[in-house]
Amino acid sequence: MSNNFIYSNRDHKFIIKEWLDGEKILNLDAFKDNYEMDDVDMLLDQALKVAREMIAPTNVDGDRIGARFENGRVSTPPSFHKLYGFMQENGFGNSQYDPEEEGKLPEILRIWLDEFFTAANPAFHPYIGLVGGASNLIGSFSTDAEKELYLPKMFSGEWAGTMCLTEPCCGSDVGDITTKAYATDDPRVYKIKGTKCFITAGDHDLTENIIHLLLAKCEGAAPGTKGISLFIVPKIWVNEDGSLGEPNDVSTVAIEHKMGLRGSATAMLSFGENDNCRGILIGSPPDENGKAQGMAQMFVMMNGARIDTGLSALAIAQAAYNYALQYAKERIQGKVISNPKGPRMPIIQHEDVRRMLLFQKSVVEACRALIAKTCYYEDLAHHSPDPEEKKAAKRRIEVNTPLVKAYISDMVWQTTCEAIQVHGGYGFTEEYPVAQCARDSKILSIWEGTNFIQSLDLVGRKWTLDGGKVFAEWFKELAASVEGNKDVEGFGREHEILARAMGAYREIQGFIAATFAKNIKVVPLYSTRILHATAMLYCGSLLLDQAAVAMQKIKELGEGHHELPFYQGKVQSAKFYIRNIVPEIFGIAEVIKDCDTSAIDIPEEAL
Repeated sequence: MSNNFIYSNRDHKFIIKEWLDGEKILNLDAFKDNYEMDDVDMLLDQALKVAREMIAPTNVDGDRIGARFENGRVSTPPSFHKLYGFMQENGFGNSQYDPEEEGKLPEILRIWLDEFFTAANPAFHPYIGLVGGASNLIGSFSTDAEKELYLPKMFSGEWAGTMCLTEPCCGSDVGDITTKAYATDDPRVYKIKGTKCFITAGDHDLTENIIHLLLAKCEGAAPGTKGISLFIVPKIWVNEDGSLGEPNDVSTVAIEHKMGLRGSATAMLSFGENDNCRGILIGSPPDENGKAQGMAQMFVMMNGARIDTGLSALAIAQAAYNYALQYAKERIQGKVISNPKGPRMPIIQHEDVRRMLLFQKSVVEACRALIAKTCYYEDLAHHSPDPEEKKAAKRRIEVNTPLVKAYISDMVWQTTCEAIQVHGGYGFTEEYPVAQCARDSKILSIWEGTNFIQSLDLVGRKWTLDGGKVFAEWFKELAASVEGNKDVEGFGREHEILARAMGAYREIQGFIAATFAKNIKVVPLYSTRILHATAMLYCGSLLLDQAAVAMQKIKELGEGHHELPFYQGKVQSAKFYIRNIVPEIFGIAEVIKDCDTSAIDIPEEAL
């Protein structure tokens, strides 16, 4: 992958400059003195150059050398050290998460830098990216003194950050954690004792300290998630003057031997083996009923991490597609079916290869549109001067977050499998980069709350949030977009499919609403498929909206313009996605209405 990193930023420029109202975002007070629309090309070109020339060459080391655990210490490949320093020194590192940083990028721009960097080396990005969530938590909920103590060195890249949730006894069911926090004479400081596992970047040698954001339960806390508190637990204790003190009784037990993302150290950490691990409570201790604040605080970080997970999936899917496209253009095999006596041809001319390629292209563009729209709302939610616009944007993000995380991380596996198929037998060998794409991508459907949990969040929470108003507003906006594009030339059939799909979706909602009271098990049985239907409907509407822009541009450019193929590609991506993928909603609706419960009814012994 490193020797042949192929990537384009043309779609990203289209999104910011032609599809979404990028001018509106850049003119917000937070950004208007820093950037203009004329800066977009330069910023994206520069970031892509960094990805190609600086990051991609480290990818082979990340996969082949990987993170190593020897004599109780974790080491990363030597090339990671040089890269880490470069990223911090040139403004591509932790400083991007500093809200006070001069020249801070809006999300609709910053997110694409992360896409390029992740595509170039998916295992490296967590060492930087996790600081974003960790620093946001400290900045949002800690005291001013704690912010001054930790944030400057986290933003400078001297210190790293993690989030520590999962334990050997419990993964997705966070309420069952057993890590304990015991009060000390200092009301802010607690003794921490427990074990955490699957901690991404949980230990490494890139920074002098690592600041863990850890979930634990205080004595007397309520059972389940209500009793969870959040703590700052430095790997090395930080003195009041900001200097490093003694090791904080945080030890690495092991790192995981993973099928992918091998350069990213996934650690099992032991806290308090010697009864000397200290953590600083964020917020208040549990109240008189044992209710604590930790889970509400942690979700601030988790929701951001879920968007990042979807972005990582998008980056790998795009990379895999790029490799497949190049291979299909170069690989000579077979003859065109309409001319069996003709010459051997590049496989890109074979019909099924073209189907696989357009499947990948359309899904990637659909997923990028989903992320772009969500990040557009992020900028409005944080920086719009209009309180009502801020509120509406936050409500759209509520619905979109599980779609970004779960749909994209499910689809990267499918699209990468098609990329392997395009390569034929060579795709199954490690000499070609798509094999690594597959290995690197699979964890993403498991990270940050499995995709099943995301589907329960959508159906069980987002459908009913604020009495159902949040989702109703989201759906109304989707329907208005589809209706607003009903007259796009050449898209009559696509509009018809989307209109029918909206009707089928309403049938799904109606059936679930009428059925779950009788048999609540139908919700988890069908929630994953409902999430996919939701995402396909939304992505179809976004691609139709993009196609309307592209069709107008095609008219303006005329024949022979060098940009014409890009816009033609946008049109065909939208057509393929809406006519080949969106109709899956009809089948999902029929399956749900049929309400087959055989998966529930089958005896365990018969499985």
